[in-house]
Amino acid sequence: MPFDSLTWIEPSKLGDFIKGVRGPKKPLIDYAIVDVRDADFIGGNIPHCIHIPSSEFAQSVDELVERLKDVPLVVFHCFLSQQRGPKAARVFLEARVEKLPDLAGKQEITILRGGFSEFQHFYKGDPELVENWDASVWDPSIL
Repeated sequence: MPFDSLTWIEPSKLGDFIKGVRGPKKPLIDYAIVDVRDADFIGGNIPHCIHIPSSEFAQSVDELVERLKDVPLVVFHCFLSQQRGPKAARVFLEARVEKLPDLAGKQEITILRGGFSEFQHFYKGDPELVENWDASVWDPSIL
């Protein structure tokens, strides 16, 4: 199955990947999560994510392509995954195609549907899936 375009991944599916849940006869999938939030990175994050603020992404993309060349699944997200996350995924894909054309069909590049906002909504209480969660960032009534 070629992965020469961008796809979306649901929060529940990403949660399963992180926890190592897989169906019968399906291998454990290696993955990397790239978080491109800027100042809105506060309040929590997915453990072991690679945080590259969107304002710095263009300067870092070539290094990231090289760093992730052996990772079969790369997931991008921002707060809502409406602009910064999808744009970073597209820039990454374009750089990867240019720099490592032999990876075509060997690396899936996805965008987390709903971004970290939706992901934390479901998983904020699970430290395997969300770390550094701060309720005051998410609930204005706590302030």
